Amino acid sequence: MKRTLVGTRALVLCLAAVVAAGTAAAAKAKSAKAKPALVTKTPDELKWVPNPAAPDSISMAAVSGDPDKGAHAAFHKFKAGFAVPLHTHSSDIRFAVISGTMNVAPEGGPEKKLPPGSYVFQPHGVKHTTKCEAGSDCVIFTTASGKFDVIPAEAKK
Repeated sequence: MKRTLVGTRALVLCLAAVVAAGTAAAAKAKSAKAKPALVTKTPDELKWVPNPAAPDSISMAAVSGDPDKGAHAAFHKFKAGFAVPLHTHSSDIRFAVISGTMNVAPEGGPEKKLPPGSYVFQPHGVKHTTKCEAGSDCVIFTTASGKFDVIPAEAKK
């Protein structure tokens, strides 16, 4: 009986080793699948949807994350001449102007013209205006630390 018990223990240990090796191999295969991948998008692959801030005048195309839920990156396209009155955002937003000329002004401050290649950092809660100059549509590329929103602000009295 002693030999059978020893043989059973050895068999159990061998099976445990095989299962562990299989589990490790499966975990390794799973982590191999989870490796970062190169992401590319050509302009015709972007999925443009109405921007909740102004669905008739601004559209957006997210390229990472979910603008409705959290951190993300997206293109925003403004119709020429469209202006967003004084507002804030609940997350930090950084953007670069791709085409057109954007004008941005902090509350009570001067408006600054931003041609293609310009950069802007809008900390959350900072009141500002944004507009696309007349003449051509504007496209910006944004990264945001959280969900996208536009919170209207009352102008200084």
